[in-house]
Amino acid sequence: MRWTIKPKPKQEDIDALASALQVDDLVAQLLLQRDISTFEQAKNFFRPQLSDLHDPFLMKDMDIAVARIEKAIADGENILVYGDYDVDGTTAVALMSSYLLSYYPNVATYIPDRYGEGYGVSFKGIDFAEDNGFTLIIALDCGVKAIDKVAYAKEKDIDFIICDHHRPGKDLPDAVAILDPKRDDCNYPYDELCGCGVGFKLIQALGAHRGETIDDVIYCLDLVATAIGADIVPITGENRILAFYGLQVINQQPRIGFKAIIDQINKSVLTITDVVFIIAPRINAAGRMKHGQHAVNLLTETNMDEAIKFASEIEKFNTDRRGLDQEITQEALVQILENGEEEGFTSVVYKESWHKGVIGIVASRLTETYYRPTLVFTKSGDKLAASARSVKGFDVYNALEGCADYIEQFGGHKYAAGLTLLEDQYNNFKHQFEKVVKETIDPQMLIPEITIDGVIELKDINPKLMRILKQFAPFGPGNMSPTFMAENVHDTGYAKGVGKEEAHLKIAVVQQDSHRIDGIGFNMGDKLSLVTGRKPFDAVFSLDENEWQGNISIQLKLKDIK
Repeated sequence: MRWTIKPKPKQEDIDALASALQVDDLVAQLLLQRDISTFEQAKNFFRPQLSDLHDPFLMKDMDIAVARIEKAIADGENILVYGDYDVDGTTAVALMSSYLLSYYPNVATYIPDRYGEGYGVSFKGIDFAEDNGFTLIIALDCGVKAIDKVAYAKEKDIDFIICDHHRPGKDLPDAVAILDPKRDDCNYPYDELCGCGVGFKLIQALGAHRGETIDDVIYCLDLVATAIGADIVPITGENRILAFYGLQVINQQPRIGFKAIIDQINKSVLTITDVVFIIAPRINAAGRMKHGQHAVNLLTETNMDEAIKFASEIEKFNTDRRGLDQEITQEALVQILENGEEEGFTSVVYKESWHKGVIGIVASRLTETYYRPTLVFTKSGDKLAASARSVKGFDVYNALEGCADYIEQFGGHKYAAGLTLLEDQYNNFKHQFEKVVKETIDPQMLIPEITIDGVIELKDINPKLMRILKQFAPFGPGNMSPTFMAENVHDTGYAKGVGKEEAHLKIAVVQQDSHRIDGIGFNMGDKLSLVTGRKPFDAVFSLDENEWQGNISIQLKLKDIK
């Protein structure tokens, strides 16, 4: 791994902010590195306020969307809430449908089948709408590129309102309204919302139109926070406010479906990390293994007994998913070795029997192993479908644009995308993708990077610092948990491998023979030899609290040692 220490802000800026906030230099430095330089900005960071959410009507087409929904309600139209099968899509559908159903009965939901329909708006979904008398479709977390589908719906007198956050193509669909802060002609102040976040802005606007305040829709934010965490959007600006209050809802008044999941895992307080690694995979497992509608059913259920049944069902999906993704990852790693493709700038693998529901996870696992842009393909109908994952700093969406001649369709983000292509184009695509990445990637990006906020002395790690650092949460892209480096430390003789096959490294370190502190390095058991015999080393870590027999102590959560 390469260690990159963030530039230290000017000392006069550190002094000024430390003085204004009455904090020490290290805290002031961490804030300045997050572009927080005034008392007011720090107050907004540490004490997010719902009143600082932007006016939803600043989003292009918001007034049109609200007017069309109100017309549908006034005329007694049937409204279909349509969303993708991942966490962002299913939470958005649960959010929008439960809100509308709270005051209007003619609302139903539709999640496309991952295998029969694929990603996004489908012709089958539009046919379903026509067959069942729906004249308005609200599409969430998809639709901004569905030009032909929206045109098809229009022929059937079905209107579309699109709530998306993906990058639009050159042309936009002929929808009644397209809410997407990434539209070139949209001046909304924050363009990093997830799909569920855009859906929430529509709810906020509908509520304002009906005389509601933000307090009337806070209960929706558990879903929004889950989507923010799962979709790996920056936890900055408006997303920070939504995630902050959404976590409060999850921990204090979770909806019945969340409570059913939380009761299974027996954890008292959930962080955004818990949401990402505990709640989100379970919601995702429904769409991966069976059908995304199961997740919507759980998230909209109001009867606890029913919710417990749904949660148990989804728990089984998640267990099955884990077994499958481990099996396919192993097959993919073998394929890379057998093809002699350990070197190179990309990993592109394909097997027609691989389960489409887990290829995204497998792509992430392969990226962890070889650390390069990765695509995992499987057979989907008469085409091949793939999930793409990237490495820090490299835009895989742009790389796919450079391979467009060989692709049927694609969509996504900088770090994650999906695509389909004809089987006879697979090899052409594979060679072109390698060529595009080779020509455009900075070779440094192929070495995993740890970004270090600053150098710290072990003696400066204390409960007061820990209390302040906890207030930097929720953590995520744009506001990662602070990472520190301590130089010239050595183990006190207690270092050992722990866990299954001693995969993890447990140490107790000191610096200048004082200020002993424990540390744990997950999956770092192979580095034990670097720290034994009181050899000096440098360590990179975040700070964590360890609870043991009722006692809480600060420990180093190791990321790397040299």
